Amino acid sequence: MELFGYFASALIGISLGLIGGGGSILTVPVMVYLFGVQPLLATSYSLFIVGSTSLIGSLSYFRQGLVSLKASLFFGSASVITVFATRKFLVPIIPKEIITIQGFTVTESFLTMVLFGLLMLVASISMILDKNTAGYEKECSDCIKFFKLLGYGIGIGLVTGLLGAGGGFLLIPALVFLIKLPMKKAVGTSLAIIAMNSLFGFAGDLGHFNIKWGFLLTITAIAAAGIFVGGFLSKKIPGDKLKKGFGWFVLVMGIYIIIKEVGS
Repeated sequence: MELFGYFASALIGISLGLIGGGGSILTVPVMVYLFGVQPLLATSYSLFIVGSTSLIGSLSYFRQGLVSLKASLFFGSASVITVFATRKFLVPIIPKEIITIQGFTVTESFLTMVLFGLLMLVASISMILDKNTAGYEKECSDCIKFFKLLGYGIGIGLVTGLLGAGGGFLLIPALVFLIKLPMKKAVGTSLAIIAMNSLFGFAGDLGHFNIKWGFLLTITAIAAAGIFVGGFLSKKIPGDKLKKGFGWFVLVMGIYIIIKEVGS
């Protein structure tokens, strides 16, 4: 299972390189089901892996001038503070046993995985129904308003903080439709925001978990290498069809996780 886990780690990076987002949502299930990591710790590992790989991915976009620094700052300032506070103060006080209903005890691990399964369903539907919107030809700098992005940024930060997922499938539509970024610039900006959110969230975890750095850095290196493979393949494979196919895979995985957790 561990060998398959290393292979799946490469697929996380490859999917990020191929479709620019969404692949990171597989990180927590890979950690939990293939490496046997406890769910809450898996969300912490996911933050580091997703943050590091997104940072690497965003650098190539930045060199091409496809990262909006203003949008990253405004969006990131709200979400970064939220994700850091969530990991630093909220996650540590979540009890191991949350509530008992008619003899069934809802544990922290159960709730984490069920919520993650639901997040996968939302992400998969977003990818399947994606109309491959081209975005806007010209950036609207006057559309980038701090308070306009504040509530959305807090929501993204809360999701990232609780579940360790980057939220790229939520960020890209917001960047395209709320502040009218061209699609390629929205993808690059999304990766930059995800990198900030995830790495600041992981920083909030320091001292709360016993981090196995050797293991974590190995998985991160494998996923990061996958980004370059995915970037190469993206030039040869139609991205829109691939994204929908990946969406169906994520949908099946989300349903599997919910059924597995509820039935166990």
